[in-house]
Amino acid sequence: MSADTAEAARTDRLMTLPGVYAPQHDTRLLMAALNREGLAPGTEVLDVGTGSGALALHAAQLGARVTAVDIAWRAVATARLNALLHRRRITVQRSDLLSALPGRSYDLVICNPPYVPSPMGRIPGHGAARAWEAGRDGRAILDRVCETVPAALRPGGRLLLVHSGLCDSDVTVRRLSDAGLRARVSDRALVPLGPVLRSRLRWLRDTGLVNEGDMAEELVVIRAEQL
Repeated sequence: MSADTAEAARTDRLMTLPGVYAPQHDTRLLMAALNREGLAPGTEVLDVGTGSGALALHAAQLGARVTAVDIAWRAVATARLNALLHRRRITVQRSDLLSALPGRSYDLVICNPPYVPSPMGRIPGHGAARAWEAGRDGRAILDRVCETVPAALRPGGRLLLVHSGLCDSDVTVRRLSDAGLRARVSDRALVPLGPVLRSRLRWLRDTGLVNEGDMAEELVVIRAEQL
């Protein structure tokens, strides 16, 4: 079994309540990046925007002590359910990014935030779309992550952050670098455009985010380390 097939098998065994983001290409790309971090037993990991809890569970399986947060109550319930079904001890709580964790710090933060550019421009307050809608440039949540996560990293702590190439990975690297982290793109993958992007393809082309004829999206993982 290839590494990609193994990661897909792990995520396929998860329960997902209606309205909760199901593991997809971005989840598996971030999971593969997590595998390379060589987590030692007891490493303290924070999963921001946990959704189904897929990444939190994987970190726990690697021996980490995991806290997982999400702004959506259904996601919190889903992650708790999956932790129970897989017999993993994970602390799952509702939080808008790090707002419920003041003063806490971690060895590793993993994050798969909403990052899909939207012609609406606004962030929905509820519903399934909250898991992907991220403003007109797709950076409404990404920029908040870049602002808040550095303070939650211990010396030598690391961030693994996945998002679409449509959101300009150079901006993410620059913002994290400005916050005092050593940041770079560690992974890239081309994946077929999903249903949400296909549904707004004309707008994406009109705004220059997608070229005519393109039917694939680049995903990137940003790895950043606290100096």
